[in-house]
Amino acid sequence: MECFSSESCAFVVLLLSFLCFYKLWMMKRKKEDERLKKNGEEFIVPKGNWGWPLIGETLEFIACGYTSKPVTFMEKRKSLYGDVFRTHILGKAVIVSTDPDVNKMILQNHGGAFIPCYPKSITELLGKSSILQMNGPLHKRVHSLIGVFLKSPQFKARITRDIENVIRLALSAWNGSNQVYVQDETKKITFEILVQVLLSIGPGEEMKLLKREFEEFIKGLICLPIKLPGTRLYKSLKAKKRLLEMVSKIIEERKKAMEKTEEKGLPDDAIDVLLRDVGESDEMQQHRLPPDFISGNIIEMMIPGEETVPTAMTLAVKFLIDNPIALAHLVEENVELKKKKDQSGEEYSWSDYMSLPFTQNVISETLRLANIINAVWRKALKDVKIKGYLIPKGWCVLASLSSVHMDETNYENPYEFDPWRWKNISNAASSNTFTPFGGGQRLCPGLELSRLEISIFLHHLVTTYRWAAEKDEIIYFPTVRMKRKLPITIMPLHQ
Repeated sequence: MECFSSESCAFVVLLLSFLCFYKLWMMKRKKEDERLKKNGEEFIVPKGNWGWPLIGETLEFIACGYTSKPVTFMEKRKSLYGDVFRTHILGKAVIVSTDPDVNKMILQNHGGAFIPCYPKSITELLGKSSILQMNGPLHKRVHSLIGVFLKSPQFKARITRDIENVIRLALSAWNGSNQVYVQDETKKITFEILVQVLLSIGPGEEMKLLKREFEEFIKGLICLPIKLPGTRLYKSLKAKKRLLEMVSKIIEERKKAMEKTEEKGLPDDAIDVLLRDVGESDEMQQHRLPPDFISGNIIEMMIPGEETVPTAMTLAVKFLIDNPIALAHLVEENVELKKKKDQSGEEYSWSDYMSLPFTQNVISETLRLANIINAVWRKALKDVKIKGYLIPKGWCVLASLSSVHMDETNYENPYEFDPWRWKNISNAASSNTFTPFGGGQRLCPGLELSRLEISIFLHHLVTTYRWAAEKDEIIYFPTVRMKRKLPITIMPLHQ
């Protein structure tokens, strides 16, 4: 009885503590609501729900990420509160936009009102000088340097041949295999291609070591931000340190080689571009990018080779498997190109792949439906008024790209894989309703390169093999991937 009484008292104390905490939480939220209402004036303060103390609506947000329709979290609140609403997820008060026009203004960042805002594990792992978190003139400078390099005709000609060689070699290694895992194979391909673009490192032990350390590093991007020994973040930080040592050594050797020669031909890779820091003004010469800054950002630029591009390749195969008519149409288009090249004896060019209309439509539809980059996070530096809404200073803003892609007002039957829809959508790359690569000054400079890689992969895959697939499903949280890595049984095409 005495024990029961003690437990009862403890329960009462705990209950009262929770009720007091809940009351304080609600008072704080009420004050915030009053501040927003006062500052809103003629502008509409986004409506929404604060959810539970501390956790807010995080549990439902995460739970929806494990379903086949992860945007249901956004859709439910959009139906209740409108296209722009407020919530409390991942420990932060957040304004969520599912409006393409509001998203465009956030991405364009007119007036410098927004800066990048990411979970602590990402900021901790990438560091303060990360291009992802960088803002202002320095970001614009680095973004421009890489963008100009990737768009040069000389680079396009060379990288097309390099990608072909990597993919042909990879696909030839499939011979004799009864089963391959597409997700694993595409990661090998795209990482090798990107490391060539960034560092000019080819296949071999150095490439294997680099990939092994990078895989350990990237595991910590989305994790609990605890740096104690044995934790995921701790291990990833150690892997990054080893990566920095490897890349810094390459940069130092390259720098010494450049100092020994006055010849300045075309840059071979991203290291060359950033070391040269194009521009001859005195100001540019005095503010060259330091080697440690370059090495950190080179590592960060490897991320698309491990995540976004291979995921797009894998899901393109998945969607084509599920749509035999689309697959047949793609095969027909690519076989026709192969016949022309075989008859003429000409090499493939960048424009050959990029001008395949149905293949490009398949890629666009894959990017829209997969939503590999599902949102962009920003933080308001001041009270911002957009399209009749007020975004309070200091709040995080989540521009939901996936909500726009899956909105039936923008795309008929949005959950269907329909490459033919793109025949009627002009200039999709610049549309407010199609933003798989972000937008504004932070538009991915490698978007054309990514499309080229996927195009070449699909072309050589369908002109080399036919396949039968096992059942698999897409997982959307914490990142987009296949549950079983998309196993397929391959059958070589004999000429």
